[in-house]
Amino acid sequence: MKVMVLVKATKDSEEGAMPSTEMLAAMGKYNEELVKAGIMLAGDGLHPSSKGARVRFSGTRRTVIDGPFTETKELVAGFWMWQVKSMEEAIEWAKRCPNPMPGESELELRQVFEAEDFGPEFTPELRAAEERLAAELAAKNAKK
Repeated sequence: MKVMVLVKATKDSEEGAMPSTEMLAAMGKYNEELVKAGIMLAGDGLHPSSKGARVRFSGTRRTVIDGPFTETKELVAGFWMWQVKSMEEAIEWAKRCPNPMPGESELELRQVFEAEDFGPEFTPELRAAEERLAAELAAKNAKK
């Protein structure tokens, strides 16, 4: 199963505070462990919401909202995408993570939907189209 691990933003991360050399080294070591264990598929940190935007949908109407966004506890400062056997395994790996922020911080773990989770609404035609897109994306990423 795939799990997305969200690193929740803090006041410091939203102010653009950069991690210390020690934090970068600790996180690099942790990422290396994840890669060697075959867990980590992707991961990156994100710039503060002041450099971001949101697109709000209301029927056919679209509204663009420029950052910063005020509710820090609802923002994401970074992420990993992991391949694990279970949510319990993901939690165990998350508990080994160095504290990603000075002071208190939080990781949120969310299971990624798999094709079979969608049931009969995900028809063979839709499944085939999704598989074609996934193959195209993999080919483009292999060229980079």
